[in-house]
Amino acid sequence: MRTLSRWEPFGRTTSLEDQVNRLFRDVFERNTEQSSLTAWAPSVDIYESAHELVVKADLPEVDPQDLDIRVENNILTIRGERKFEKKVNEENYLRVERAYGSFARSFTLANTVNSEAIKADYQNGVLTLSIPKKEEAKPKQIRVHVGSPAVAASAAGR
Repeated sequence: MRTLSRWEPFGRTTSLEDQVNRLFRDVFERNTEQSSLTAWAPSVDIYESAHELVVKADLPEVDPQDLDIRVENNILTIRGERKFEKKVNEENYLRVERAYGSFARSFTLANTVNSEAIKADYQNGVLTLSIPKKEEAKPKQIRVHVGSPAVAASAAGR
């Protein structure tokens, strides 16, 4: 027994359009996934205290010898590389989501920091940069004297 189907002259056009859209979507999504796995930038937290600026970067499994930290023209740049682990044969991997390869992060520093005295510490996969502020940029407390202005003015004139 045969089933009847309704003839729609524009039905195939919509289907062809859907197929073309799906083709482009698949190609662009695949390229986006591949590019996100090949290029990476470590996550960074930056905070300020009264005496310094602190930069913390997540760099798990990055050898400290592979880090290059520089300040040029008030721009702090952290460069490095996370190398792919060769202990396991690449064919044995079922999934690789962590990014590997070279990275670089750059941040503009304020003129209030002393870039000559930056200290770098690497512990448990976290790079911590302590950037002290210049003396003139540190907050200064101003003491308040209690008394009437007339008394203070006459005391200053004596």
